[in-house]
Amino acid sequence: MTGELSPIDKAKFVAAKRAVDYVEDGMRVGLGTGSTAAWMVRCLGDLVRNNGLKIRGVPTSTRTADLAREVGIDVISLDEAKWLDLTIDGADEFDSELNLIKGGGGALLQEKIVATASDQMIVITDAAKEVGTLGAFPLPVEVIPFGWQTTRALIEELLVSLDVMGRDVTLRMNGDHAFVTDEGNHILDLHLDRIGNARQVAMVLNQIPGIVENGLFIDICDIVVIGHGDGRVEMRDINEGTVNHDRLEFAETDNLFKDMTD
Repeated sequence: MTGELSPIDKAKFVAAKRAVDYVEDGMRVGLGTGSTAAWMVRCLGDLVRNNGLKIRGVPTSTRTADLAREVGIDVISLDEAKWLDLTIDGADEFDSELNLIKGGGGALLQEKIVATASDQMIVITDAAKEVGTLGAFPLPVEVIPFGWQTTRALIEELLVSLDVMGRDVTLRMNGDHAFVTDEGNHILDLHLDRIGNARQVAMVLNQIPGIVENGLFIDICDIVVIGHGDGRVEMRDINEGTVNHDRLEFAETDNLFKDMTD
């Protein structure tokens, strides 16, 4: 990367940099997917190469796996790890109870499996992702390709009975073709605007045949690390009920920031 980082990239970086402080030698670590998680993988790789940190990483997508190997992290499967000490990932939205919407990058299924197979989940994000009520970001739902239009119709019928503001359901595209996940599935984006009862929506959606998983992460996140463009970082621990603040100084060195794109 050349030139100065934008304020949003600085916020993502300081959140990622602070979050990797939770990683200890010998841990099995879930590696999230997305632009913010990519900063975290880079930071971990820097610790592996320059500080001798020994960890094994379980990536939540093929692109995260490729990046992890590139920066020197020992990559293993979840079946090999069996259980994880920690998962660090980003989020598209989070509320005051640390409930999340995830899946903007299309990796929600592996992300949820990995996060729930961990002793602790840490979410790294910027302040703009915090909302009073979830739903402004479209809710991703992963569906199998067979009969996906029927699945969409069933979702639209269900939404009528739920406490949501919007009910538009769109198939996620990749150019002229339907987006395909690592598992060969499609993504339906639910434009709900506001989700009155996220727990209820998460449960009832998964009862519809054809739905593999939805992007509501309820009672999964333990800590959120919020970065700001000026280097400030806020850490909220939902279990301990604590809020701590820090400030990080950093230099945009070539070895860490090269080839970083969102």
